[in-house]
Amino acid sequence: MLVCDRRMSRLFSRVLTSACIHRKATSAAEKLSHSAVKPVMEPKLYQAPPEVRGMTSLDKGAFTQTIAVPALRVPTRVLNKVMKSLKKSTIQRPGVPKVVQDTEESSDFRLVLLDPHRVSSTSSFSEAEAEALRSFGVAEELQYHELQLTYDNLKSEEVLEAVLPQGQDVTSAFSRVGHIAHMNLRDHQLSYKNLIGQVIMDKNPGVTCVVNKTNIIDSTYRNFKMEVLAGEENMVAKVKENSVTYEFDFSRVYWNPRLSTEHQRVVELVKRGDTVLDVFAGVGPFAIPAARLGANVLANDLNPESYRWLQHNCKLNKVDSKVRTFNLDGRAFIQGPVKRELPVLLKEKANVHVVMNLPALALEFLDAFRGLLQHEVPCDDNLPTVYCYGFSKDKNPDTDVVKRASGSLGLPLDKQCSVHFVRNVAPNKDMLCVRFTLPKEVLFSSHHVQAEPSEEPAPKKQKCEETTEST
Repeated sequence: MLVCDRRMSRLFSRVLTSACIHRKATSAAEKLSHSAVKPVMEPKLYQAPPEVRGMTSLDKGAFTQTIAVPALRVPTRVLNKVMKSLKKSTIQRPGVPKVVQDTEESSDFRLVLLDPHRVSSTSSFSEAEAEALRSFGVAEELQYHELQLTYDNLKSEEVLEAVLPQGQDVTSAFSRVGHIAHMNLRDHQLSYKNLIGQVIMDKNPGVTCVVNKTNIIDSTYRNFKMEVLAGEENMVAKVKENSVTYEFDFSRVYWNPRLSTEHQRVVELVKRGDTVLDVFAGVGPFAIPAARLGANVLANDLNPESYRWLQHNCKLNKVDSKVRTFNLDGRAFIQGPVKRELPVLLKEKANVHVVMNLPALALEFLDAFRGLLQHEVPCDDNLPTVYCYGFSKDKNPDTDVVKRASGSLGLPLDKQCSVHFVRNVAPNKDMLCVRFTLPKEVLFSSHHVQAEPSEEPAPKKQKCEETTEST
């Protein structure tokens, strides 16, 4: 029934368009015999030719087509004024000029090409546009100009919509990481993966490599496998986030450009002289900006590649003297370097921030703080502030993450914490940040939790969308 409705809609659109053009053609013939009026104009001008459907190897020449677009004959002397007045109605196409030579090749006139989706007759102009045309002495008579559209004039979504099977989901969305475009193709798109990669690279200046994530990951370090769809196989990316430059091998570490706002939000809570303990630091998106603000930072990551690039980025941003780096399991980092540093920091009444950005697992690591300083003299002031991230598929995600955090700590947090929504990472799956002051009843408890094996547990095999959002 839906297909039938679409066909009827297309047929109705063609009838209306043809009738409209026929009336305009007759009117123009009576008033201006040399107007280049086309008797037929396709209702969807920017669809690629149907012959490209099912193409798996990109043939750019197959997308070439000639169409007719409406135009106004404008005196050269008022051309700039007309263009300003009609900026919403002129043609909008990559690589297509808005002004072309007059059909009579007169130096006194130019043709201004109009957007056929907005202008089908002179009555399509707004009152302000029509008034401007009259004041400039422009005849309100549409002509039609033959325009050749090529692959270069089409948008990526138009090309892919023309190529992929009808009725199937078409996406041209990707994450940009430096020169790399990172896509998540679905099964029905895999037969066209190399063509899709080439189109994305062609249509996005600066993209020289397009990669697709594989469907399954079971890596201890949570970096996903990927395949190159188009371009160079250079996985070392250089990105700038919140005025900080990072370099890393995208195929061997985790980086999510969608988290820049969250990185900035937390870092802005850090003051000069504070101490930041970054348990799952990655390549440094929390640690390095905090150090640039004047904080002292201890940054840790289990992945040797993340650890290497973290050190590199500290030097790159000239904060290596402010950041001490560690290559440990998260629990070992808390029960080792953090345990050694905290007593001194608490005595100095320094503000301490503990960042735990590993949403797939971080809530489970909170138990490492239970009894951490059981042999120290308890204190009430300047206890560490924890920012712990978690995923939730629960109907009440805020309640869910607080309950899980409370379970790991062994103490209810209901009235002692706040929950910040970070982003939706998949349907019915949210990423949240639980912020709380580490309770002294936990930190100085005589009940010490025995550390688990030093390695962070490898996550279960899971869908790629879930895994890529895991840190």
